[in-house]
Amino acid sequence: MGLFGSESKFESSVKVVPYPQQAVYDNISDLRNLEKVRDRVPEDKVNDFAFDQDTVSLNVAPVGELKLRICDREEPKCVKFETVQSPVPFNVWIQVLPVDENNAKLKVTVKAELNPFIKGMVEKPLQDGVEKIADALAQVHYV
Repeated sequence: MGLFGSESKFESSVKVVPYPQQAVYDNISDLRNLEKVRDRVPEDKVNDFAFDQDTVSLNVAPVGELKLRICDREEPKCVKFETVQSPVPFNVWIQVLPVDENNAKLKVTVKAELNPFIKGMVEKPLQDGVEKIADALAQVHYV
């Protein structure tokens, strides 16, 4: 066990989206496309929502300031993010796999080093958050 605790993994359920894998990947691999979901961001929980092609930053109540950067793109199946600024360092993977030529499925995974005390406090909100991100991604129009 490291200084910060053990690695914890949080996975969303798999969501099917009615768009081709490449279209979904193209959208999530360029964070400027977050403009499409800006109206779905809960203003009571998220402030200072900003993004460019590779980074997204937001202030999330009660967590605080978060900034994520795309650190790896594996076209057309995975985009990996790392924290640049966060109370707890973590990574996020968004996996996109084909169902057929017109449909894809996606899953969101978060991995973080959490000590047992912190894990007890953030486990439920993190799992809920991962599921909400996947739900939001499943409702985007990827055309």
